[in-house]
Amino acid sequence: MSRAFILLLDSFGLGATPDAGKYGDAATNTFGHIAAWAAREGKPMDLPNMEKLGLAAAAHTACGQWAEGFALREGFTAAYGAAREQSTGKDTQSGHWEIAGVPVLFDWGYFPKTAPSFPQELTDKLQALTGVPGFLGNRHASGTTVINQLGDEHVATGKPILYTSADSVLQIAAHEEHFGLERLYDMCEKAYELVKPYNIGRIIARPFVGANGDYKRTANRHDYAVPPHAPTLLDHVKDAGGEVIALGKISDIYAGKGVSRVVKGVDNMALFDALLKVEGEAGDKSLTFVNFVDFDQSFGHRRDVAGYSNALHEMDARLPEFMARLKPGDLCVITADHGCDPTSPGSDHTREHIPVIFFGPGVQGRALGVSDTFSDIGQTIAHHLGVQPLSNGTNLL
Repeated sequence: MSRAFILLLDSFGLGATPDAGKYGDAATNTFGHIAAWAAREGKPMDLPNMEKLGLAAAAHTACGQWAEGFALREGFTAAYGAAREQSTGKDTQSGHWEIAGVPVLFDWGYFPKTAPSFPQELTDKLQALTGVPGFLGNRHASGTTVINQLGDEHVATGKPILYTSADSVLQIAAHEEHFGLERLYDMCEKAYELVKPYNIGRIIARPFVGANGDYKRTANRHDYAVPPHAPTLLDHVKDAGGEVIALGKISDIYAGKGVSRVVKGVDNMALFDALLKVEGEAGDKSLTFVNFVDFDQSFGHRRDVAGYSNALHEMDARLPEFMARLKPGDLCVITADHGCDPTSPGSDHTREHIPVIFFGPGVQGRALGVSDTFSDIGQTIAHHLGVQPLSNGTNLL
C-alpha cells in the first residue's frame, strides 16, 4: 500500500534564495528570524518533533546558519533538505504549482502599489455589472487590517472592499450578512472574467462577519484561480485512479483540477483535525494535500512574530498524532510555498528557500541538499505512488 501526504506550512521560508535581492528580500529568513526573536524574548523556540525530523538542519542547509535555540546536529529521522523556486515571483499559485511539477516561467500581471491600485476601466466595468454603489479600499493592504478599517463604512454604504498585494490577485471583501455570501461570490465570478486581459492569477472572495470595527474573516473564503497551464501531480494521481484529497485552499489554488475531494477548515487546528480524519480514510495510491494557511494569512502578512511562533509550536505538538497513524508505505513531506518573514517591513511574501522534509515508515534519515526546483517534491511523490512521471523535477528518494 502506498499513500502520500503533503503538509504545506503556508509561507514557512528557510532563508533568502540567491536571487532574493531582485525582489527586495535579500535579508529575509522567516524561520531564522522568528527563532532569533524568541531567543531575545527569553523564550527560545522548542519544536522537538520537527527538529528531530531535520527542520533546523534543513534551514542550515538553505542559509548556512543554525536557528537560535536549535542544538540537534545528528540523528535525524527524516530525509531533509530545502528547495529554491524556479518560477518567477513569489506567488501562492506559482509555489504550489511548481511543487506539483508545473513551474510558472511567465510573468503574472500585478496591480501597482498606488492608490488607487486598480484601473478605472476595470472598476467601472465591475460596478456596472454588479450594481454596487462603488468600492472602498482600492489599494495594497493586509486583509485583516483593511477589513477592520473599512468594515463599518462597508456595512453602512454597501460598497465592497477591494484590495491587492504582491501576489497576482484582486481580493474582494464583504460582510456575509449585510452584503450576502452568494452576492459576493457572484461579484468575484464577474471580476474573474474582467481581469483576464491583465493576466491576474486569482480573484479571492473574502467574506467576514462582526460589527462596529471588530470583524473576522470566515472559512467561506473562495479563490477563483486560473487553472495550471499543464497537468500537475494532482492530475497524474487522479488519472491513475488514485484519490486526491484537497484540504483547505488547495482545490482553489489548482482551480479544482485533479481534485477528487475537498475538505475545508476554519484554521490550522481545524485543518489538522480534518487531516487526522482523512488519514484514517485515505486509500491506496491516494494523495492528501493540506495547506495550513494561518501561518501566512494570520501571522506572516500581519507581521505577527509571536503569533507565528505560537502557531509553529501548536503544529509541532500535534505532529505525533499524525505520525502515530501512519501506515507502511506512507510517504509524507513538510514543505511551504514561499516565505513571509514577519520581521520584514510591509506585508508581502518573501522570496525564500522552502523546507523539503520527507518522512514515513520507510524513510531513512539523511541530508538531501538544496533542490533547484520545488518540483523535486512532486516528482518524488509521483515515483512513490507509481504514477506517470512529471515533466519537471527529480526523484529525491
